[in-house]
Amino acid sequence: GLAHRLLRAHWQEAGLAQSFQSLDSEDQKRLVKRVIRELGLDEQRWPVRQAQWFINGQKDEGLRPQHIQASGDLFLATMRSIYEAYEVACQRAGVIDFSELLLRALDLWRDNPGLLAHYQKRFRHILVDEFQDTNAVQYAWLRLLAKGGDSLMVVGDDDQSIYAWRGARPENLMLLKVDYPSLKVVMLEQNYRSTSRILRCANVLISNNPHEFEKQLWSEMGHGDEIRVIRCRNEDAEAERVAVELLTLHLRTDRPYSDFAIMSRGNYKAKLI
Repeated sequence: GLAHRLLRAHWQEAGLAQSFQSLDSEDQKRLVKRVIRELGLDEQRWPVRQAQWFINGQKDEGLRPQHIQASGDLFLATMRSIYEAYEVACQRAGVIDFSELLLRALDLWRDNPGLLAHYQKRFRHILVDEFQDTNAVQYAWLRLLAKGGDSLMVVGDDDQSIYAWRGARPENLMLLKVDYPSLKVVMLEQNYRSTSRILRCANVLISNNPHEFEKQLWSEMGHGDEIRVIRCRNEDAEAERVAVELLTLHLRTDRPYSDFAIMSRGNYKAKLI
């Protein structure tokens, strides 16, 4: 969102049309499909989704087609050709995709020191939440804006990084220690939601992860009940088991249903329950 506002304000310096449009995922897919056809490539051998994933992955790493060294690799050479043709098609149509928003904003600041200095002065304090989910371009973007790092504060947990598949780099947390040697680290180890038993289990589990920020979660909420892990053969059996557990507790304790809550990873689970 910030990158979009920045490019709208400085479209000329960014080399964009004043009325540029942003492509969503489906729009981008259609454009990549058209490019593959215009290049005369077999869509069975070179799937649209694969090319789309490749282009976005390169942009998340800050790489343009000219940065890709194919060196006799047919896959890389073909993907680079698709990427090049896609860039031309975007420029011709006056559109940019989501990954391009950040990459173009990064180029804008890197190529316009005066403009960068203006925003460094304007944003005197920078707070970034969920820092473990930042990718390479976002980190480079922040490093330019934060300059010496005195204005930068980040909140993150390398053990909560789950978006590597879309370019997130938890190692950015480690890079902070290298790029900003005077960085002050404040460990937030007290947990206010869970009991000690749950946190001991979590500590054992995350101790297997490779990380530099060692932590021991703890709580003042008491020992707590035993953790139960219930395996079900499929989602229907899972929903039935949840309903039976709730009904049993309701009948045994005579507590109203309004005393109970069901937490799940997504709303789609609620339909079955």
